[in-house]
Amino acid sequence: MKIITTSSRNAKAQLATLFDRRSLTCERALPAARRIVNAVRSGGDAALRRYATRLDHISPQLPLRISDSEIAAARASVPPDFKRALEAAARNIRAFAERQRPKEFGFSSVRGMTVGQRVRPLDAVGCYVPGGRYPLPSTLLMTVIPAQVAGVQRIVVASPNPAPEILAAAAMLGTTEFYRVGGAQAIAALAYGTETILPVDKIVGPGNAYVTAAKKLIAFDCAIDMLAGPTEIVVTSENGDPGWIAADLVAQAEHDPDALAIFVTTTATLARTVAAETKRQSQSNPIAREAICRNGLIIVARTPDEARQITNRLAPEHLTVDTDADLAWVRNAGSVFVGPYSAQPLGDYISGPNHTLPTAGLARARGGLSVTDFLKVITVQEYRPEGLRALGPAAVSLAEAEGLQGHAEAIRARLSEIRGAR
Repeated sequence: MKIITTSSRNAKAQLATLFDRRSLTCERALPAARRIVNAVRSGGDAALRRYATRLDHISPQLPLRISDSEIAAARASVPPDFKRALEAAARNIRAFAERQRPKEFGFSSVRGMTVGQRVRPLDAVGCYVPGGRYPLPSTLLMTVIPAQVAGVQRIVVASPNPAPEILAAAAMLGTTEFYRVGGAQAIAALAYGTETILPVDKIVGPGNAYVTAAKKLIAFDCAIDMLAGPTEIVVTSENGDPGWIAADLVAQAEHDPDALAIFVTTTATLARTVAAETKRQSQSNPIAREAICRNGLIIVARTPDEARQITNRLAPEHLTVDTDADLAWVRNAGSVFVGPYSAQPLGDYISGPNHTLPTAGLARARGGLSVTDFLKVITVQEYRPEGLRALGPAAVSLAEAEGLQGHAEAIRARLSEIRGAR
């Protein structure tokens, strides 16, 4: 891993590049994704089939929709210990999502007026589960369970060539609408519909650069969760165990050759030790080794306060800190792991908080996927005569100040009625 100190001549420019990073892989994928999205939008199943065969090598003889019997057979085929692991993860994810659900309320700030909110689920959502280097049943759990907790009636899963482990997770959750489609073509089908797949209201879940580019293209027509780029990890530590820090850096780096792995510290000796450990531990992991060679970086700050400022400006997807006292200074992060025993992969699988998290600095503006992504908050207001008398005149004044006479008259008509009835 490359080591830079914030006092060095080029540090400012190097850090500025990190602070303003964005996924260039997504930008490069946009032209191809646009062609695919437009083709599926206009060509329906025929175009979807064509891309499924060409890009995902799915036999034209296979139905796009996976049958209930195939899903059930996958569940029967996986080992009992894997089923128990799925069940443990599902329990924790569901318990966490249930506590995230916003509450309904109503109150009166003046007599005669009641305001409040009602919480309603989306009607239909699409959960995208990648089918690339690794089977990711954890992603199915992390996207489907919050939708179930929210009360979404129609939950659609799309994944190219799903492994038995993914289908087993779907079976455990009772997910029955599952399509063997992937890439930009799956996003287009979920957004616009085809003869086989009805459109959804929102698409969630991570994917490769073409999936992300497609989500960007359809975002004005179908809601999305976020544009998630390659995995990111930042560890900010003054006295952590160098072997464990390196292990977390390698663990997240093995997701993708474009993954970003950063260690921030004020301790030069710890920096050198972590660099050596990361090199040693990544030797037998080619994807992690490539990611660390490309994007691995250790930043040696002059003071703890500078290290904290750098961390917040990085706004990482995953962040590890030394103690819970550090949470006081954390402002921007997708998910925070506290203390030496909180290995980041625990959050990928079983802790409960969602592992679909913002990347490329988006953690400055939002957190990870949650039950709220599958809900609408509908505001409610009710006036009675005494409330209209109390607030109506002020509303008329504001409407007139904006030159909206129709607004003012709609309120005046009611005020005149209740005054005449007194």
